[in-house]
Amino acid sequence: MRRALAFSLALSAACAPAVRAGSNPGADAGTNAAPASDAGRDAAASDAGEPTISDAGTDAGEAPSPPDAGTPGGGVATIRVHYDTGPGHAITVRGSGAGLSWTSGASATWTSGNVWVLALPVAAPIEFKPLVDDQTWAIGPNWTLAPGQTADVWPFFFTQAGTVTTWSGFPSAILGNSRDIWVYTPPSYGENAAERYPVVYMHDGQNLFTDQYSLSGVGWNVQGAMDQGAQDGTIREAIVVGIDNTDNRIWEYTPTNGGMDGGGASQYLDFVVQELKPAVDQELRTLPDCADTYVVGSSLGGLVSCYAGLVQPQAFGSIGALSPSTWWDGDWIVAQVLASADGGLAPIRTYVDSGDAGPDDDDSTDTALLAAAYQATGTDLDYLVQPDGQHSEVYWRQRIPGALAFLLGPRP
Repeated sequence: MRRALAFSLALSAACAPAVRAGSNPGADAGTNAAPASDAGRDAAASDAGEPTISDAGTDAGEAPSPPDAGTPGGGVATIRVHYDTGPGHAITVRGSGAGLSWTSGASATWTSGNVWVLALPVAAPIEFKPLVDDQTWAIGPNWTLAPGQTADVWPFFFTQAGTVTTWSGFPSAILGNSRDIWVYTPPSYGENAAERYPVVYMHDGQNLFTDQYSLSGVGWNVQGAMDQGAQDGTIREAIVVGIDNTDNRIWEYTPTNGGMDGGGASQYLDFVVQELKPAVDQELRTLPDCADTYVVGSSLGGLVSCYAGLVQPQAFGSIGALSPSTWWDGDWIVAQVLASADGGLAPIRTYVDSGDAGPDDDDSTDTALLAAAYQATGTDLDYLVQPDGQHSEVYWRQRIPGALAFLLGPRP
């Protein structure tokens, strides 16, 4: 059963969405709905093929299918292509109208900062795509250009896959321990040095990228989901930081004692925000503001992600909770989210899901209460119940592409 919720945007005082100059914001939220409404979405059950952890490929983008042409004339619109071609190479643009064609490119003019500029008389929206030397197409879907618009684009042409590396033994003075950190950089990262990226922090890092290292033997294939989204434009490119769990997982991922020796989530999140995030922002080309910083997890990792949205809203603008352990300490997190609604605190976007099968039906009853609590905050909410889904990586792997697509939105 699919329950797709998209509510009107309500911004907390701590974090408002940032829109990069010259880019479009994420996808529209959609229409209002109640938590009990049902809808379907194929992305929730998609599963991209699992790549190996290696250097990115070098296959070039393919030519697009020609759309209907726009009519040239009218106001001037400008395309700004941010890309360093290197000496002896140039950017051209092909498109559906305004003097462009899909068979031969118009030359853009190089300007300082490796920005290639092309001004066009655009009377109606057209589609376009840059090429290197009028031979190699940008990877991904076409861009659109409207009359009077300035479209800034950061394309990539030669790299089909992102790269996963590990930071071994990352230390924490706050927690007094260390752990490995997994870092996924998207396909364009090594090719287009002008681009900066949002960051998704995810818990249980061992489980995110390969079956080999997953504690259950099934990984989430986050790299496959992100690479596919980059190629078809359905997911905005982002850096993903996977944080390994430790033997203290229960303590680190829970906000209260809960009768199970929990209660260390505040310290764990201090580690993420005060120690890990500064290192990530220093080492990588990130967009460090909270509107471009996400936190996502499953089970207890989903619980601590929800808690992060409450106690670290200045760091995390949007949250994702797959099969969260809503039951913890008598649904403690539900009451806290409801209380936050009275204080006007809401994530920009919130993704919540569960299955409806297996032991305790994947806590679907409690998680429905959590989704209703988030609805009360006014957050832009997507809530999914996967038919026959159970509490395991097998199902989180199926749902993570849809979760990331909702949280990050499509390519600008």
